[in-house]
Amino acid sequence: MPKVIEVENLSKAYQLGAYGTGTLSKDLERYWARLRGKEDPFLTIGELNDRTTKSTSNVVWSLKDIDFKIEQGSAVGVIGRNGAGKSTLLKILSRTTSPTTGTVKMKGRVASLLEVGTGFHPELTGTENIYLNGAILGMRKAEIKKKFDEIVDFSGVERYIDTPVKRYSSGMYVRLAFAVAAHLESEILIIDEVLAVGDSEFQKKCLGKIGQVSKGEGRTVLFVSHNMAAIKTLCTQGIVLTNGQLTFTGKQLEAVSYYQLNNDLPSHFEHRELIDTAPGNENIRIKSFKVEPIKGDVIFISTGATFTLVFYNHKANINLDATFELKNDDEVIVFHRGVLLSTNNDSKQGVYTVTGTLPPDLLNAGRYSFKLIFGENQRYELFVVDEFIRFEVLNESSGSNSFLIPGVISPNLHYDVDFAPLDAYAGT
Repeated sequence: MPKVIEVENLSKAYQLGAYGTGTLSKDLERYWARLRGKEDPFLTIGELNDRTTKSTSNVVWSLKDIDFKIEQGSAVGVIGRNGAGKSTLLKILSRTTSPTTGTVKMKGRVASLLEVGTGFHPELTGTENIYLNGAILGMRKAEIKKKFDEIVDFSGVERYIDTPVKRYSSGMYVRLAFAVAAHLESEILIIDEVLAVGDSEFQKKCLGKIGQVSKGEGRTVLFVSHNMAAIKTLCTQGIVLTNGQLTFTGKQLEAVSYYQLNNDLPSHFEHRELIDTAPGNENIRIKSFKVEPIKGDVIFISTGATFTLVFYNHKANINLDATFELKNDDEVIVFHRGVLLSTNNDSKQGVYTVTGTLPPDLLNAGRYSFKLIFGENQRYELFVVDEFIRFEVLNESSGSNSFLIPGVISPNLHYDVDFAPLDAYAGT
């Protein structure tokens, strides 16, 4: 199959703080180098985009030395943690930003959906923006008109199609933007995780359309998502980015497996130093968080587990709450449940301990991670930390983590079974 995307030695650097070189002559020298396609002569050696370490440089490489090729008709999932460089890569491929070094070769028209509002003029109506986007892709008015009804029907915003899009909600914006990008005649479709804005029904509709575009229409799709189940189902290839570097490229199942195995988190956290250096901010500091089996040393499906959070609260006299969000390794949310720690604006400055229970015969075998959200009056986020710890549930029947039985949960259901011989129903 012919290659439609070829990326060679691609890097993108961002300057932190003041961008100028300090003198007009050096600024002009930098500008002249850029016009000739040369490397910035004043770009200092920077650091990779690792958000977990403190930087000592004012230059951060969001991407560094990326090389890959994509064949026509491929559906490629771009995987990585927040800050890995996924969105930067898609912006470069969509030509909304330019690389610092390296080259990108693309064959065919590109339609992209990167963030809410991309490619739409807020003062124009939905109808006008459909024709504008088609014109940008090089389509004739008659071609766009053929697709118009299909786009409007898919988006579900027919009632507001002649209203300026600046009056749309974010969900309506995304519905129309996706419909335009997916239905107009482009050879390459690039989608960031902007679909998370839409409701679950529309997300399912969009994922179905992405599968149709890549498998049925032979168009090339690049898809960024934290939903590993969607990556496994829709994509044929996977790219894993880690701190701005390409760490794996291959089949989608292998890419997902690589990402999950190389992003392990501890199952126990305990801060032993001064409270001011613990994870958190001026509102909340986490002292410890652990997950343990209710009995024994290993968490099996049948044993269940307890989780214990200890944190220091700086915010007195508020309604304080803590929310626990549990996800599996496919980024499917198992539950999102909160607990009110004070209800009469009577929170105290000091250490709170919250303990919860995951009942036996609830979670299926697999790996899970906790997200913690601390709030005020269940509305204001005091502190949020994603993927704080990870733990594993084993299948005792095999002694290992077995995915032979599908599903997120594995309840021990109780059945009542009755039997009657066939002749008991004779004549009925």
